[in-house]
Amino acid sequence: MSLPKRSRVLGWGASVPDLIVTNDDLSEVVETSDAWIQKRTGIKERRYVDHADGSVVMGAKAAADAIEMAGLEPSDVDAIICCTLSPDIDFPGNASLLHDRLGISPRIAFDVRNQCSGFLYALATADQFVRTGGARHVLVVGSEVHSTGLDFNGARGRDVTVLFGDGAGATVVGPSPDDEHGLLSFKLHAEGAYADKLAVFGPSGRDKPRIKPERMPPEDPYFYPTMEGRFVFKHAVEGMTSVIRAVVDEAGFQVSDIDMVLPHQANLRINQFVALQLELEERQVSNNIERYGNTTAATLPLLLTETAAAGRVSRGDLVCFAAFGAGFTWGAALYRW
Repeated sequence: MSLPKRSRVLGWGASVPDLIVTNDDLSEVVETSDAWIQKRTGIKERRYVDHADGSVVMGAKAAADAIEMAGLEPSDVDAIICCTLSPDIDFPGNASLLHDRLGISPRIAFDVRNQCSGFLYALATADQFVRTGGARHVLVVGSEVHSTGLDFNGARGRDVTVLFGDGAGATVVGPSPDDEHGLLSFKLHAEGAYADKLAVFGPSGRDKPRIKPERMPPEDPYFYPTMEGRFVFKHAVEGMTSVIRAVVDEAGFQVSDIDMVLPHQANLRINQFVALQLELEERQVSNNIERYGNTTAATLPLLLTETAAAGRVSRGDLVCFAAFGAGFTWGAALYRW
């Protein structure tokens, strides 16, 4: 059997918690306001899980929809790649837990820890599996629970806490029946010199013991996300703009040829700046940050699911995925729908 030249997304799905947390809700526990949050981020609300559900439960729901849409059974999945910074337990990874929950027979299963760009890294990995014959159908799941690890202590964590929400998205990647449709090219980057600009430092394997009684939340900010906002913002705009240009150029197209950009949803202003620099019209960029906030590795498959459901992409369209996040890691992928 000959190997496929390209991989394509066969099915997609998403799952978000029922609980809606508005900016006004947050302002009751964090020193902020609806006007402050919307002006700086574009976010109006986000979703938080019930404590009975974790990232695996949400991921399983999204995965089941993606598998069904692809016209497959769980037994047809050859590999599972999970992208998350919020696994249900310290180890083993979410991929193993999801493998069991979906009832899939022994297959390849592993996690990708690339935060906001995790889905792009996993998509590129799935593409390699499919095109080299390592797997025929790869399930890629991004699922995040941020709400259980945010700093709700007054003003201390407001710059970060208001940004994040919970959610999940999934895709099934398989062989494209032709050479024209599917994943055309991708570009992935990393710059570890800036790892401390957006990070959670504890609990840490560098500490001995790893968990110290004198350092415990909620009093100690060591356990919560920290971010140098302006620094991250600047690099996100530059990184996403340049990598979109690069991935389009590699595939032999112009930025003006793009029909739809699916950008990571970290801050609406970041995406607006990127669109401005690339001279993209509003109709060419999809955003849903106002309803979900930043769901890191779940963002792109969640956005893909909603954008497709809204009929904003059609067969033959040129679609560009792009993301930037902690690490720093960033990338883009060009896809013919």
